[in-house]
Amino acid sequence: MQGLLPNNLAEKILRIAPKALSQPLALIPFSLKADLLKRILGLMLAEQARDEELDFLLERWVAINIEDLGLTFEVSYNGHWQVRPLQSAEVTFKSNSKALLLIVAAKEDPDTLFFQRKLSIEGDTELGLEVKNLLLSVEFDAMPTAISTAVTKLAEALQALQRKAEPQLV
Repeated sequence: MQGLLPNNLAEKILRIAPKALSQPLALIPFSLKADLLKRILGLMLAEQARDEELDFLLERWVAINIEDLGLTFEVSYNGHWQVRPLQSAEVTFKSNSKALLLIVAAKEDPDTLFFQRKLSIEGDTELGLEVKNLLLSVEFDAMPTAISTAVTKLAEALQALQRKAEPQLV
């Protein structure tokens, strides 16, 4: 992909793609989005649930704000995943879809993105650190093959676009 796109086209794709996704995403009822999020979390964190590593989320709510998609929700875990619209989370993670995709695909470390100001964590610091450590414990290879392959390919395409969009050093 590196040589296939001009720099300005790669930059436009990176800027426009989230906006193009946010419009149809806004039309989907929250209940459908919540159901999908519960399923994804269940698949991603099945091992941690079996090992009772999610107990720290009991009766605690974590907000996720994916700014460029206009998607904000809260999650909690009490033996099963709960997802609801933003209400009263103890900690909020804010980022754009590109950074979150790279975290999920294990292509970028949350700490790096935090210090680059591409990920913000506001609220209960202790809970935020526990959630961050939980994300780092996810064995990406343990996820269902279809999901891990799709996320990996998407993250690799994103990285290629980002490299292409960067100013070329002479």
